[in-house]
Amino acid sequence: MLPQLTRASAPLTERVTALDEHGQAVEVSIPAERALTVYVDKRELVTLMTLGAHPEWLVLGYLRNQRLVASADELASITVDWDSGAAAVRTRQGIADLAARTRQRTVTTGCGQGSVFGDLMAELDDIRLGAGRLGQDQLYGLLNAIRLQESTYKSAGSVHGCALFERERMLIFVEDVGRHNAIDTIAGWMWLEHSGAPGGLRGDDKVFYTTGRLTSEMVIKAAQMGVPIVVSRSGITQMGLQVARQLGLCAVGRAVNRRFLCFSAPERLGLSGAADAGG
Repeated sequence: MLPQLTRASAPLTERVTALDEHGQAVEVSIPAERALTVYVDKRELVTLMTLGAHPEWLVLGYLRNQRLVASADELASITVDWDSGAAAVRTRQGIADLAARTRQRTVTTGCGQGSVFGDLMAELDDIRLGAGRLGQDQLYGLLNAIRLQESTYKSAGSVHGCALFERERMLIFVEDVGRHNAIDTIAGWMWLEHSGAPGGLRGDDKVFYTTGRLTSEMVIKAAQMGVPIVVSRSGITQMGLQVARQLGLCAVGRAVNRRFLCFSAPERLGLSGAADAGG
């Protein structure tokens, strides 16, 4: 049984007045940013800074990617109230050892200052990725779909976008002040929108795209969602690459128009001459 959810989406932008280089007043849009404090069974867990487009998906995906819940049906409800800036999560049977499991906290490099609980690397050996592949023409189609996507970034800037693709077909596009929030929101959507299958929507034949850099946190979260290929408009960090190679995950960076760099598992792209790239 899936949790009951509010639908507390909020406006993504706000109109403000600024002065241009000529000293003239101009009206522009800027992204909204809101603090959302998550409570699990009345225990304060974390405060997320977010645009607020899909806060319930964000909270669910956050709990999933933190490995605090194993399935959406462990939760009875997620209630978001913007007046108090709170998301109240009610579980059906509690989360075992929640205090101990959230004691170790790592502040990550995610925009908006992300955080993860526990050892980032602790469960990598348990992750098994499927044999997903992506053709080079499909990669170009994916990048073109991103180029054409209407977005808050185009109108207001200052946000990150993430998307989930099935080959070059975009399934969902999410923006937030931090790329870690955007990927968590997609993780929550995968559980809720495709609840008929065990564990939600399959990730093994999907591709994850982000405008932000591929840090270890982003690579691990994509892998936890079962997605074997990640594509970024930006680059990759040393630890992100280390994790990608360990998992056999294909990490593609600096991907714009028809240019890209494949950093790991080039066999998933089937590129000739890429065997020495690692993975």
